[in-house]
Amino acid sequence: MNGSEATSATCSDETAAAATIRAFRVGDGPALAAAWTAAAPADPISYQRFRDLFLLDRNFDAAGLQVAVINDQIVGAAYAVRRLIAVDADDLEPVSGWIPFFFVHPEYRRQGIGRALVSAAMDWLRSHGRSEVFFSSYTPNYFLPGLDAARYPDAARLLADLGFERGYDAVAMDRSLVGYAVPDEVRKRIDALTADGHSFGTPTDDELTALITIAGSEFNPDWARAIREGVLGGLPLDRIVVARDPGRVILGWAMHGTYEGVIDRFGPFGVRPSARGTGLGKVLLHLTLERMVAAGAHSAWFLWTGKKSAAGQLYLKTGFDITRTFTILRAPLLPAGGKE
Repeated sequence: MNGSEATSATCSDETAAAATIRAFRVGDGPALAAAWTAAAPADPISYQRFRDLFLLDRNFDAAGLQVAVINDQIVGAAYAVRRLIAVDADDLEPVSGWIPFFFVHPEYRRQGIGRALVSAAMDWLRSHGRSEVFFSSYTPNYFLPGLDAARYPDAARLLADLGFERGYDAVAMDRSLVGYAVPDEVRKRIDALTADGHSFGTPTDDELTALITIAGSEFNPDWARAIREGVLGGLPLDRIVVARDPGRVILGWAMHGTYEGVIDRFGPFGVRPSARGTGLGKVLLHLTLERMVAAGAHSAWFLWTGKKSAAGQLYLKTGFDITRTFTILRAPLLPAGGKE
């Protein structure tokens, strides 16, 4: 099967015999977004956002988006994706595939449809030579970084039944910005660093080249992509704060509004290893929160960090609270009838 071919199958479970699993077709989008929202009302999605995140994703292949249909009504879906364009250099991660989401309309659950959808998505990845699948740490376009098992326990049980195991956890955090002001101790640290020749502020257009290089080479290639595409998409440069040493070399940065233009969404954020332990991270975080308030944000939030990481501990000390925990899952994709 190549990437342009559609797939069609009927659920084997007797109670789900009326459900047909097929590949995405032009015209499905609005109904998919509506069924998603009915299935996950606490994590709804608009058709435009569904289009932007998935249908217009550079790695989208219609054959990988498995759709469940009963009597011409879309009742569920599971999305499988593999890299057609590398995140970094020429690495297409040829053994890996991802399932960023799956759902079943609540009126059609417990009929084997979810299992059939996820199995079809796994089969499609297997047919393209993938030997492992992740739920759901796909970049660049993910909706959630992993499974919120507390919110979706049935999905957790189904994925476990299909061989998915926990890889690691990520936490989402939020902080109210109502009444926020930069703490006096941070102001004093800014003054001390400035007296030593450091500077903080909005990057110049030319400095973006250095910032993107640092983000991609020392942190995460996807962060470099996000900064570049954000600026090209109209991100105001004053949503980025950089820290410079006395020679005006960029040591770190923090920003907001990078993803989908949401001003309340913080990140990405990083300090180069050689400059850690100097207080630059705390300064950059607070200067960015100050700018967020000035831009009209009432809260700051992000979806993905390690609870015990240095950044995670800094967020907690700055008044952020953990609001959700996501588990990134992995399953082997064995050849039909094979063993690991």
